Amino acid sequence: MKLLIIGGVAGGATAAARARRLNENAEIVLFERGEYISFANCGLPYYIGDVIKDRKSLFVTTVPEFKKRYAIDIRIFTEVTAIDRENKQVEVKNLKTGEIYRESYDKIILSPGAEPFRPNIEGIHLDNIYNLRNIPDTDKIKAVIDEKKPESAVVVGGGFIGLEMAENLAIRGVKTTIVEKLDQVMPSLDFEMASFMSAHLKEKGVACFLGDGIRSFSENHGRLTVHTENGRQLECDLAILSIGVKPENRLAGEAGLDIGSRGGVKVSATMQTSDPDIYAVGDAVEVTDYVSGLNTMTPLAGPANKQGRIAADNVMGRRSIFNGTLGTSVVKMFDLTVASTGANERFLAASKIPFLASYTHSGSHASYYPGAEMMAVKLFFSPGTGKILGAQIIGKQGVDKRIDVIATAIYGSMTVYDLEELELAYAPPYSSAKDPVNIAGFVAANILKGDVKNINWNELIDIDPDTNVLVDLRNKDELKEAGWINGAIHIPLPELRSRVNELDPGKNYILFCAIGLRGYVGYRILSQKGFKAQNLSGGYKTFLGAKEKIMVESPDTPLWRAE
Repeated sequence: MKLLIIGGVAGGATAAARARRLNENAEIVLFERGEYISFANCGLPYYIGDVIKDRKSLFVTTVPEFKKRYAIDIRIFTEVTAIDRENKQVEVKNLKTGEIYRESYDKIILSPGAEPFRPNIEGIHLDNIYNLRNIPDTDKIKAVIDEKKPESAVVVGGGFIGLEMAENLAIRGVKTTIVEKLDQVMPSLDFEMASFMSAHLKEKGVACFLGDGIRSFSENHGRLTVHTENGRQLECDLAILSIGVKPENRLAGEAGLDIGSRGGVKVSATMQTSDPDIYAVGDAVEVTDYVSGLNTMTPLAGPANKQGRIAADNVMGRRSIFNGTLGTSVVKMFDLTVASTGANERFLAASKIPFLASYTHSGSHASYYPGAEMMAVKLFFSPGTGKILGAQIIGKQGVDKRIDVIATAIYGSMTVYDLEELELAYAPPYSSAKDPVNIAGFVAANILKGDVKNINWNELIDIDPDTNVLVDLRNKDELKEAGWINGAIHIPLPELRSRVNELDPGKNYILFCAIGLRGYVGYRILSQKGFKAQNLSGGYKTFLGAKEKIMVESPDTPLWRAE
């Protein structure tokens, strides 16, 4: 057995190690265009930000260590330029010497990854415009910051890398601006959840220009000017491009392998391509979305590692299956932790998958124990079975463990009723007797059981204010501190029962409080007294995250304006 692995890092290096553990006698050759076969991509922004001090800690392993442990022929600075499937050979180029030669194979595992998207616009090749993909990119950016001490930077794109770079540039004292073509940062989230992030960025001194793309770059006396589509001219010392990636499919495409509609290499559940002797893994492949069953691409390290292991299993005769991806992710942004798993609202709607959504706000641990922080949870579930479809969580503490619980629940085909029943670890410093995951389950189950009729923020846009009345159930001091919604009548929850005679039975009452709990209690009171009512899911806190979009889409409805 002669196995060629094309590309290292998460997918390729994992496949190589797994293949050797399964077959001590196989001839295994790993080709890598660069110098490094296994490094921590996700740690690169933190090294630039001096959070990670030692450059060596970025390397999962080195070439000598890997060779010694696994007896694998590793050829760095070497590019596979073509695959001759008929003769089962590849064409190889030594990038140091220029030598071109051919290498035979029995099986191939492709792990070429994805390359940063770099738009063809004026000035794109000017100095001090960088992508962040690998160690050499990192070294260049860090050298600029360490040696030139730039005063300002523009980060183009508000996804994972863009946000992490914005944070770490700011930590280094660089005045940073994010320009994002969408009307929100973090496209994997829904608008109202992402709004918490953009507000936090502004609190930390990072300017955000949303709904604005890049038109061109120019240079003046050694400084860059970023020209945006909306006419802004942003001067800076360096720019970081973080506007997405595209799969490196050239080698596979030229070899005649099937390419999917998204541009990724098509693979089966065993990671096999359209050629039974060639497998592919990582950012370059199209895989199955676990929730919808549709094709998707997930440029994340976790799935790439699993796929590398699975491909090696199958190459070596051990049947192994990749069941699909949830896209589970987490990102740190200054004091916030932001996480998601499964489908978001846009995807569910576009895929015509029936769903319901609920919002909850819960403490990271018991409120009476010092340091508790609120986290916002958005949960998606099936209106029939209650099967969990996705979740988004934003907070300061405990977000990561809650998203992992929900990701596990989705993978296990669990329902919101199961979330109610989960027995999760509790002690005052870590959680509450009713964990935020349980609370999300309770609220979702209440919706399905008919115990509450919720209304979500986006439904407010089309509501007739003549037949619907907002009722603010918060206490008076809360209004002074947090603001209010114009047109809402104020009845604190403790007074609701005694003031029902003030309400019109012909109207529909939309009840809200700070986070939704008192709104639910108010709904139970009014519904049992014969009134039509709804609870604003997530309360005023969720409304604040969405108010900009509400005002944009419904500018002539002053009823919904928050003060």
